[in-house]
Amino acid sequence: MEHDATRAQFVDSHWAKLVQRVDTAVMPIVDELWSNKGMLGYEAYCNIKSADTNQNKMRELHGVLNSGGNKIKSAFYSGLEKHAALLLRDLSINSPTTEGHEESLDKYKEWIQREYKYVTEYNSLPGEQVLLCERYTQPLIIMRHREKEERTEELRLMGKSFQQLIISENNAEKDRTVLDALFSADNKGICPDAVILQGNSGKGKSFTAQKIMLDWASGHLNFDCIFHLKCKELNQISEEQSLVEILSINSNLTSDQIFQMLQKSPKRLLVLIDGFDELKLSLSDTSNKSTPNNLCEKVQPEALLRGLLKGCILPKALLLVTTRSTAAKNLIDLLKKPQRFTEILGFSEMEVKEYFQKFYQDEELFKKAYESVKANEILFTACSIPVICWIICTVIRERLNKGTDIARHLETTTSIYLDFVSILLQHHCQGLNESVWTLLKSLGQLAEKGMLKKQVLFDEKTVKETLSDPGSSLFLTKSLFKKRTRQETMYSFMHLSFQEFFTALYYISLDEKECLSKLKQQSCDVQDFPIKIGRPKFDFAVIQFLCGLCNEEVSCLLKETYHVSVPPSVQAHLKKLILKISSNRDDDFLPFILHCLYELHEKDFVQKAVDAWQDIKMFRKRVSRTDCWALVYCLEFCPHVKSLILNFAAEELKLLQHVLCRTQNLELTVESLADTDVCDMISALGEGKLLGKLLLYGDSLSNQSLQQILHALQKQKTVGIVKIPLKNISADTALILTDFLQSTKNWEEIRLHTRADCSDTESFCSDFIIFNQDGELRLNVERCRLSPQNAQSLPEIYLTYPRSEMSSFDLKSFLQAFHNINCSTEQSDGFEKQIKALLSPLSSLSLLNVIIIFAPVLTEKWASEILFFIQSCSGLQKLRFDAVWNSRGAVEHTGLLMEKGIRLLKEKFPKSHKCIVQLNGFRCSQSTECCTHQTKQIRTVGCNQCVTIMIRGDEYAEEKL
Repeated sequence: MEHDATRAQFVDSHWAKLVQRVDTAVMPIVDELWSNKGMLGYEAYCNIKSADTNQNKMRELHGVLNSGGNKIKSAFYSGLEKHAALLLRDLSINSPTTEGHEESLDKYKEWIQREYKYVTEYNSLPGEQVLLCERYTQPLIIMRHREKEERTEELRLMGKSFQQLIISENNAEKDRTVLDALFSADNKGICPDAVILQGNSGKGKSFTAQKIMLDWASGHLNFDCIFHLKCKELNQISEEQSLVEILSINSNLTSDQIFQMLQKSPKRLLVLIDGFDELKLSLSDTSNKSTPNNLCEKVQPEALLRGLLKGCILPKALLLVTTRSTAAKNLIDLLKKPQRFTEILGFSEMEVKEYFQKFYQDEELFKKAYESVKANEILFTACSIPVICWIICTVIRERLNKGTDIARHLETTTSIYLDFVSILLQHHCQGLNESVWTLLKSLGQLAEKGMLKKQVLFDEKTVKETLSDPGSSLFLTKSLFKKRTRQETMYSFMHLSFQEFFTALYYISLDEKECLSKLKQQSCDVQDFPIKIGRPKFDFAVIQFLCGLCNEEVSCLLKETYHVSVPPSVQAHLKKLILKISSNRDDDFLPFILHCLYELHEKDFVQKAVDAWQDIKMFRKRVSRTDCWALVYCLEFCPHVKSLILNFAAEELKLLQHVLCRTQNLELTVESLADTDVCDMISALGEGKLLGKLLLYGDSLSNQSLQQILHALQKQKTVGIVKIPLKNISADTALILTDFLQSTKNWEEIRLHTRADCSDTESFCSDFIIFNQDGELRLNVERCRLSPQNAQSLPEIYLTYPRSEMSSFDLKSFLQAFHNINCSTEQSDGFEKQIKALLSPLSSLSLLNVIIIFAPVLTEKWASEILFFIQSCSGLQKLRFDAVWNSRGAVEHTGLLMEKGIRLLKEKFPKSHKCIVQLNGFRCSQSTECCTHQTKQIRTVGCNQCVTIMIRGDEYAEEKL
């Protein structure tokens, strides 16, 4: 109505000039008003036609226009656009009564801000809308074509590996606006006139277009004017239109106002054409309709759009065209140059997190939802597609509103994928030439071909053998690759996981007998198990999706939407397969079984499948978050599991806490552990456990964390092997250890180790290992050699003594002395005092059994202190000296046994002492001018021989090795 009123006002304002200047165009306009639009009566038509001049014809027409009101005046205006466009343009430019350009532009921006501020979601009820800013997250955009190998890798990767890849591929800076990035100069300084923004369905192309419009209207983009053409709306136009009329469809502006704006020749004008792939118009140059020459000339919509894309009209305007990959090649041929190809990759982990935060607007709800989804590798990978994020967030919000604990009851992967397929088919796939189920079956047939051949990229011939119109399929991505001197067209599913899902859909689309036959062929007969891991005869993921399609909720959705379901015999075969593998108790297949049971989500069958399980072993490689999630679900119905042997990342501790707390026997390997994770780990351990292993890896922990861990170990029934990484081993560490060792008896082995690059000044030692066996403690202390220039004076020392003497041993002083001796050298003043300080605390151990010293050279100083130590330890049974430069790894005797040291031990050894002294190393065979401890390359000097020397009382034996 407002549109008609504006046109009528224009006609009234310019009537005098129109009478004089319309001339020969009057009768063609009158003919259309009478014959096509039916707005003239026959009598009025005859009166106008019979007038003797064109001016008189116009005067006769004036009375008819006044009596017919705004509607007929608007129709007359349309006639002027078609038959007197130049006159209309001239009157518009020189009109003193026309609304000002700036005022029209301001009103246009205000309208965009109102219209584009909100979005209507797929499940919105009438009148429901949400703010765009609460949903839109800027996706990653790549501004180049990808290589074939790169695309293949992306399709196959999952979880963190997938996230790292798409982040590395992105080359549009996130701190710039989308338009700044898309229209920026390339490395040759050339800015494009046209940009193709390609993306799969659901990747956010239309959302990005809406955000661009809103940002411009809000003053955030440096463009004078932006117009938005939606190809869906262009499909509805059948009659001839001018460009200004087409541009007015998606705005509050009249064609006159748009005409005036464009006549002002804005320096930065952008036309955003959204959804080129949805266009049903033929844009081939074989059309009989000519390309328009001006803004007001009316032509068929396809000719108009072709002229706009090629730059025949509005040649200075920039163009941004969004499209799916299947239509990109046609667009490239039509679009003016210079042009740029860009592609929406979707969300990385950072964008997924941002999307969830915006969706929930509540920190607690966001964390619950985000951590739950992050636990499922397949779903988290699929979250790179923005519409998947929306589906998951919507489903989780619904469950939260019902009070469901999402920490234990997240949706199955199959249900989310089925929702995704349904949304695309319902909202993005109009005008199919075949039934939806026929399309899904064809896609599934293609998917199965790929699965059998381990193939994720399909050539055009293969695709056309199964799909009648590959270009119209929402679920396929079309890619162009260079192959020698030509182009190669390849298709793929959005990700390998979608290919697996469609394969499962294909199986249930077949009749029952054929479906069962294919399943048996893929999975082989259950009697053939166990199968060799790494070369399965079936695809794990396809079987898991089939189990998901058997899920009760999913099955109901399939029946309701597509009138299909998984045949009962197929369900029975799947369950038989699961039970057979489960009964074989092959640990390699345990994750597969857990995922099948999770997707099935059938409590009674889960209990039946895991009924025989007493212990669960998943330790050969680190289990994924998805594995942990499935494990937690299955063990909810399996309370009789008594033993868990797991290898997992510290971030899974909260997820696994309930399961770990209730399990009696535990062997845990926890990776990527930091100080901030220690409290979660202690909570998960609980109390009163039979803790076989606790192997911790990751960031070096503080002494406070060590104290907390050891305190938690004191509360367990038994403790086996414990390995803890520390920032350094200091005096405080020694005191914490002493307290634990003196107060706790039920442990087997404690290993503390520092970073490989930990310096001498930071830590007493690099490794501290103590064993507790049969009432005896075995202590091993090491200092790693960082480089050949940083050789240690005492790389390692080992001793055994009765546990009963733990209270007599000053561990702090011993470690301090070990540290001090490694901070000095044989040539340092007071080196003998350093040796004495190390060995003296050991003399307090009256029942010290064995001591092994690893040092580079047996000198006279070492021999002297060894003799003194033997005399002060009457109970010592064995002392071994290994001449080595570094003890880390396999011991190689590369050190030297000096003649003076050997002679002193042999001559002064107490005859009555029962201790055995063993010396291992290289000894110089020359009687004079023998090698010294400064001799380089001891092993290669011909006079040196590797020997073992045994001394006891007055007995002496030497063996050459």
